[in-house]
Amino acid sequence: MTRHVLTDAQWAIIEPFCLGKATDPVQTGRASRLFMEAVLWIVRTDAQWRELPVEFGKWNSVFKRFRRWVKADAFYNMFRTLAADADFEYAMIDGSIVKAHCSNQGAKGGPQSQAIGPSRGGMTTKIVVLTDALGNVVYFRLLPGQAHDLRGVPELTDTLTADHLLADRAFDADWLRTALFEQSITPVIPPKPNRRFPAEFDKETYNWRHLIENYFGKPKENRGIAMRSCKTDQSFKAFIALAAFIIQLR
Repeated sequence: MTRHVLTDAQWAIIEPFCLGKATDPVQTGRASRLFMEAVLWIVRTDAQWRELPVEFGKWNSVFKRFRRWVKADAFYNMFRTLAADADFEYAMIDGSIVKAHCSNQGAKGGPQSQAIGPSRGGMTTKIVVLTDALGNVVYFRLLPGQAHDLRGVPELTDTLTADHLLADRAFDADWLRTALFEQSITPVIPPKPNRRFPAEFDKETYNWRHLIENYFGKPKENRGIAMRSCKTDQSFKAFIALAAFIIQLR
C-alpha cells in the first residue's frame, strides 16, 4: 500500500476546491481525494506518470485530469485562497534555482518559453517567492535560470501592502527602493559593496530573513520540485502551488 499524505482535517479544507463536484458545469471526476494523493505522489517522487501505482487508477486518466485542473488553475487558486490570510507586518522576497531535467525541454516554444534557461548549473528554472512575516509563501513567479531575481519583483510587489520588505543585496536597486517608498513600504535591503552612497537598513529586522531561506528547503523535499521534470511551466507552477498549500496545512 502506497503511503498517503492527506489527513482527514487537511482533506476537509481541500475538498471544496476540487473540480468535478455536482455544482461544476461540464466537469466530471470521482474519488477526488485519491486523485489528489496521486498527484502528491508524483510531486514527491518525480516519477513518470506511467509509473503511477495502480491503486491510484489508470495513469493516463489521472494525468489527463491533472492537466484539466492545471488549465483551470485549480491548484494555484487553492494555494492563493489559503495564502490570502497572510501576516504582512513585513514581507520577504528571495529566489532559488532548481535543475531542469533534460526530458522536460520539448514543450512548444522551446525551453525559454517555459521558464527554463542556461545558468552556471546548466538548464535551470528560478523560483522567486514572496513570503509573509511567518515565512509562508504568498506569491511566486517562475523565471528562466539565467534571469536576475529582480525581474520577478514587479509582479510580486506591485499590489503589496506591508510595513517592511526584507531582501538580500541582490535586490538593491534604486527603482525598487523608490517603488517601495511610494507604496509606504520600508525596504530592509543591505546595499551592494560598490554603492558610492550606501543606504541604511535595519540590521535587527533583517535577521528575520532567515525564515524565507529556511522555507526553500521545505518544497524541495519533494523530488518533483527539487529536480524539475515538468515540460510546461503551468504544470511546474501547479506542483509548487500544491506543495506550498500542503506545507501551510501542516
